[in-house]
Amino acid sequence: MSTQRLLQLLEQQIAALAAEVTPRGDAPIPQARFDAALFANRGTRLRDYLTEVQKNFAQLQTAANGSRTSQVAFLAEKLVAQIAALQRELATQALRRKNQPKEAVAVDLYHKLAEHQDYERRLISMIQDRESLLGRQTTLAAQQKLQHELAALEGRLMRCRQALARIERSIERKENGF
Repeated sequence: MSTQRLLQLLEQQIAALAAEVTPRGDAPIPQARFDAALFANRGTRLRDYLTEVQKNFAQLQTAANGSRTSQVAFLAEKLVAQIAALQRELATQALRRKNQPKEAVAVDLYHKLAEHQDYERRLISMIQDRESLLGRQTTLAAQQKLQHELAALEGRLMRCRQALARIERSIERKENGF
């Protein structure tokens, strides 16, 4: 096959790739997906990587027109690897999106559970402190003040326990696939 025919085929592949990337090209990528040796770009969007592919293709055309065979071979190999990597990424994006939110929600639920368990522990400690103080108070006004504080703390503890139960049910539903 002639060099011009190979360049046309590559150009067609890049055009097809661009058509696939365009609808989702601006969506940020949460972490690096490509090896630093493959892409010099460290962007967070697929469109950034497509731009690098297009730039490398332009360099390949210039090198082919200048008959620089070693540069043509290097750029062609790199370009094919970049195209394949982007195609793999596009093919697996749906799977990544499907799995990522669940993991994020599960981690968030466990974090909320730990926070609420800490709140519960602190509220119980505060109630115990107020109860011990209540027994040592001699004036009616001080006792009433502590009883109001205790009532407020017990209300907060009840709401905290209700929230804990809701979070635990949510975790159980996620783990059971509901």
